[in-house]
Order: sequence, then structure tokens, then C-alpha cells
Amino acid sequence: MTMRRSAIFLALLALAPAVLPAQRAVRSDTSAARAVFEANIAAINHRDRAAYLALYLDSPSLAVNGPSGLALGYAPFAAQRDTTWPDSLIATDLELVPVRPGVVYGQYRYRVTQHGVTTLGTSERVFVETARGWKIAVSTAFPAPRGTHPAPVALVGATLVDGTGAPPVPDATVVVKDGRIACAGPRSSCPVPAGTDTMDLHGRWIIPGLIDAHVHFAQTGWVDGRPDALDLRARYPYERTVADLEAHPERFFRTYVCSGVTGVFDVGGYPWSWGLRQRAEGDLTAPHVAAAGPLLSTVDHWINLPDEKQILYVGTDSAARAAVRAHVARGTDAIKVWYIVRAGADTTQLKAVVHAAGDEAHKLGVRLIVHATGLWEAKDALRAGADVLVHSVFDLPVDGEFIALAKERHAIYVPTLTVEDGYRQVLVHRFEPHYPLSCVDPATLAKARATDSLPPSPLSAEAVAARVDREVRDMATGLANLGVVFRAGITVAMGTDAGNPLTLHGPSVYWEMQRMQEAGMAPMDVLVSATRNGALAMGRTDIGTLEAGKLADLVVLGADPAADIGNVRDVRYVMRGGALSVPALLAPR
Repeated sequence: MTMRRSAIFLALLALAPAVLPAQRAVRSDTSAARAVFEANIAAINHRDRAAYLALYLDSPSLAVNGPSGLALGYAPFAAQRDTTWPDSLIATDLELVPVRPGVVYGQYRYRVTQHGVTTLGTSERVFVETARGWKIAVSTAFPAPRGTHPAPVALVGATLVDGTGAPPVPDATVVVKDGRIACAGPRSSCPVPAGTDTMDLHGRWIIPGLIDAHVHFAQTGWVDGRPDALDLRARYPYERTVADLEAHPERFFRTYVCSGVTGVFDVGGYPWSWGLRQRAEGDLTAPHVAAAGPLLSTVDHWINLPDEKQILYVGTDSAARAAVRAHVARGTDAIKVWYIVRAGADTTQLKAVVHAAGDEAHKLGVRLIVHATGLWEAKDALRAGADVLVHSVFDLPVDGEFIALAKERHAIYVPTLTVEDGYRQVLVHRFEPHYPLSCVDPATLAKARATDSLPPSPLSAEAVAARVDREVRDMATGLANLGVVFRAGITVAMGTDAGNPLTLHGPSVYWEMQRMQEAGMAPMDVLVSATRNGALAMGRTDIGTLEAGKLADLVVLGADPAADIGNVRDVRYVMRGGALSVPALLAPR
């Protein structure tokens, strides 16, 4: 792809001889320069200081230029390399031009992420042959203007599964321009515009980016984020855990995109979760985020901070309405109600609270999301106007009345079949991952693996066994209910409840989708639930399917997801907003 030539390049051309070297020499020089370039990028991503510095010209004439200006000399350049490593650097569209024997000019596009902020730009290298091998003598980097999109690209030859439920399209073309899908369909109907780079993906499958319709950024994926599951606050102070979650959401951002998840709905957390939406939207290594903010609860739960709440107890209908109004003033994407019915509770009062929240939400034009795991609560939530139910009914088989209410409301059902299994693993002190872990950040993974060495449970062996039996029974009921709900024609969206203990952010979607398939949903139906229907749950119309005009969020797979939904684990590339990456470069470090 041709890019504007820089002043450095023009100056080097002036030094070049009138006749270029022999073709063999040209190939030899450009091959050597390419090898140095690839080693340079690899050393940056591996934070290998020695390997990185060994590639640069050890001379006072080394020139490094960028937004902060020109710097000369190897010594000052080497001195600052201990503290400036990016989170990741992705380099594309490398052009190498031989200038004269022993000198090669190169330029490429980059996407660099540092401290959770992603920048696009153009960078240059001048490679020179020395007695100690080929070295980089000049390096520049200039950010593109804000709003610049990744370069146009056409993905050709793969089988397209567009997320609409339409049959797969073999030998398809997907044209991406300005961060959006320009065309997606058969090769005959999607010509590649002149000058557009192409990527041959024969033998691969393209699907929309996955969407997890139920996550919690205010939870870690382990017990330190849910001390009500196992109280380790003496070792992991809860206020410090939450402060770290607020300060560093990028670890989970990257875990999601690395796993092929390009959209998530945070349906309950601290007020800072609203701010994640803007922070993530422009970051091409983060998923799109919708957020419901602090959840409204029918019980006064204690998992809060002294100065900030993620669970707001609303004991009266007037308190519920006031909380809804406050959330709407903050621009919330939905109102979430935690509908918990404890033994002996005044159900008349609980119903009044939930119905008041639903009425006020709809008056103000926002949707009502309800956590209701019991059949009675779920029915009442639907009567209160629930637009989304973010759990399966786990206690009893769903009945005809429930189906009729859900259809009347056009409600979306998010089953969360696997979250209870994470609690079971904590109870028995055994981490049993059902999915690959390569995209999970090291700190989270270390804690998850520490589950096997947790202190003894304060519960008796009999109590632990009883809770495990109950959770296994609940999961079986939820699985059966999903089959009934889906066959009845109710819209199903995939969601994991990620952040709960051992329901890890990112790859938990694979296990959830597998269980949905086991409930009787065909692989294509599961895929639609995790793409188009997930976008519906988020309230987004610009993501979820691969159609002209939609944002270019997609995943390239190495195996057929329509044959077995388990094949969504075989992620080869992820595109977010038109920027294509391999999972290894997206994984948190």
C-alpha cells in the first residue's frame, strides 16, 4: 500500500546512485531489512531490552524522531528504554525500498496501546549494513490525526457466517473501509475496490465479534471480588481490590478482545462503570461497553464500599423511582433490579418496588433489566415490564404463563448457565477451567489457580455437599428451561455473568456457548444469540452482524462454528473497528 514519502526518504533518494543494484542484491538487502524489522517489533512486544537495543546503530548519529522531537545518539536512546514499553505494538503494511547497496528505507502503519490508550500512526526505519550486521540508523513515529481509521482491507475466500441466521456463504468477501463493513457477501457481489489490500482467508470462517450480554467489571473473576462467596478480605482488602479494578479495566478489555469478544454489557457495578463506555469505545483493543451502573436491590446487601455503592437498597416504591431518575440523569443504558426474595419477605412490598422501578424506567425511555432466578420472581419481573432477564429460571421448570408473559414483553432471556459452576469450584477448592486460558491476564490467572490451595471452608463437609448438590441441580434446571424458552421463540442472548468467582472475563463465553448447544440450540442459533441478539440486549444497532454499514468487528476462525459451536475457540484473528490483530498480541501481559 502506498504511503506519502517523508523528507527522510526524499533525502535518501538524493544519495542513491542513478542505477539501482542488481536484482539479487536488492532482494538480499530487503530480506535483511525485513528480518531486522520483524525482530524489532517482536522485541518490543516481548519487552526484551537487550534484543531491542542490539538492533540499533550504536553511534552518536542514530536519529530517533517522533511527537516529542528529534533525539540524536545511541546512549540517551538506550537509557530511556527501561520505562517506555507499550502494552502492545501491532505493525502492518510494511514497505521496503532499497536506496543503495547497504541502505534500505522502510515505512509501516502501527497501532500502539499504552496505559489503555490506543494510537494509530505511521513509522519509518532506515536500515544500514554495518560490520556488525544490519542495524536501524533512523527511526520515526508520528501519530495519525484523531479519528483516523485503520487502512481499508478486503478479506477474501473465507466462509462468511454473518450473524443474522442466514446460511453460511462460502468463498466470501468482506470489504472494510473507515472502520465499517463496506460489503459482506459472495465474491461476485462484493468486488474489491482498486488499491485495497487483500488478505486470503481460504479455509477459514468469519463471524461477527462475540457479545457477552452479562458481565461485571466491578468483579475480578475470583473470590477477592465477591467476598460473600468466600471472605478473604484479611488477605485481599476489598477496598483495594475495587480501586484496582477501577484503575485498570484494560486487563479485562484486552482479555475480551483477545477472546473474540467485541461487545459487553456491564449490568451492575460501581458508578465508575458508566465511564468505561467512553473509555472503551475509541480503544481498538477494548470491546464496546454498555453499562447499567449500580443495581437496585430488594435486599440490603453488604458488598459495597463505605463511600460508594454498587448495590442500592430500595425499600419503597418512591426510593426506587428516585434511584431510576438519578441513573437516567447519569445517562445509564438500562435500569438493573436485583430481585431477591428471602424467606418471610413481604412480597407485596417487593412487587411494589420492582413495578415502580419498571414504570419509572419506561416513562424515562430506558429499559428494565431484572436478575430473577426464581420462577415467581421472573414472572413478576415480566409483569413489571422487564425487557431483559439476565439469568435462567433455576428453581422450577418454566410454565406456559411464563412463556406467554415473555412473549408479550418481547423479552430477551440471558441464561447464564455456567456461573453457578464457578461457585461450585470455589466450594470444593478446585479450579476446573473449561476453556483456553491464553487470553487471561497473569494476575487473574494466578488467583484462579490458587483456588486449589484456599484455606479450609468454614462450612461443614455436609453443608458443602448440600450446596454443591443444589448448584448442580439448579444448573440442570436452567439447562432444561433454556431449551423450552428457545423452542417457544423467545429471543435468547448469550451472557456469562463474568466477574463472578471463576467465571473469568473473556474466555468464559466459550463454555457458556457450549452449554447452550447442549441445551438443544443448534450451533448457528447459539452464534446468533452471541452476536445479533447480544447487540439487541446492549441496545446497539451498529454491531452484532456483518452487514454493510455496521462497525467492522469480526473474528476469523480456523474451524466451522456452524458444525460445532466449540469451534469459536479457534480464534486466528480479531478485528475491532477495522483493526485486525492476532490474539497473541492482544493478550494482557
